[in-house]
Amino acid sequence: MKVVIISSIIDPASKNIKQSLLNNSKWESIDYFDDNPVYKNSVFKDVFLVTINTRKIFRENLDKEINNKLSFNPDLAIFISKHTSEMKKPTLSVHPVGNYGDAEFGGRPKIIVKSSPILMTNLLRLMKKNYKLTNLEYQICFEVTHHGPYLEIPTFFAEIGSTEKEWKDKNSANIIASSILELIGAYLNDNKITVEVPVLLGIGGGHYAPRFTDVIFEKNAVFGHMIPSYQINAGNINGEILEKAIEATPNITGIYIHKKALKKTQISELKNWFNERDFSIISSKELSPLS
Repeated sequence: MKVVIISSIIDPASKNIKQSLLNNSKWESIDYFDDNPVYKNSVFKDVFLVTINTRKIFRENLDKEINNKLSFNPDLAIFISKHTSEMKKPTLSVHPVGNYGDAEFGGRPKIIVKSSPILMTNLLRLMKKNYKLTNLEYQICFEVTHHGPYLEIPTFFAEIGSTEKEWKDKNSANIIASSILELIGAYLNDNKITVEVPVLLGIGGGHYAPRFTDVIFEKNAVFGHMIPSYQINAGNINGEILEKAIEATPNITGIYIHKKALKKTQISELKNWFNERDFSIISSKELSPLS
């Protein structure tokens, strides 16, 4: 599996995480992309670090561009990035990519990019583990599926939020960088993923997916795409979008509905739709504890 980690020179958190990646492992410069050095990891096979000069969320078809300019087809993209929010709460997060509605922030309207449930979920677990070794005070969480860019390979973001103070903090950058390297060593060094685990599509709740975050820290399960309540309330979620979310969640085994975050009529409609298609609705009680 060829993994490309993507940084942007106009994003301070991205630059910070990139430098921490370079400091925490061995890399060799092999080429240039956007006039920036391209690095290949000397420890882990087929891991590349690419830097772009533009905003990440609007850099559509970057996987194809990398293939055209660097002559290799990436199998997975991890964007290292800043996160912004009105609440300005210190946050370390991961999230899948795509749009349930319009594409105001990159990507394509009503198009969902393929997720990587096992790797994305386990990166968040590693981030929490490494965060606990520090004296920082951050929220460690999923974010639901949102924004671009559009790629045709499994993609997710790893982010530092939510202000310049956190973006430039070397300790927070080191948490994400060391977690990414640990993830690659644990799951990709043998060029395959052999973990058998329930793969879930999450529905309901807020943008920071509190219930889905709690589940993966307590239970043996992983999430691919996540649909928040606000997208349902906005009328963006229909059968077509649900089909796309399922298709973009590889090896999906069930649906997890955050019932307390939805209306009874919404829950009933969702259950009927999934039951008609033989998808299991899975509760926390059915999931084994995380060992």
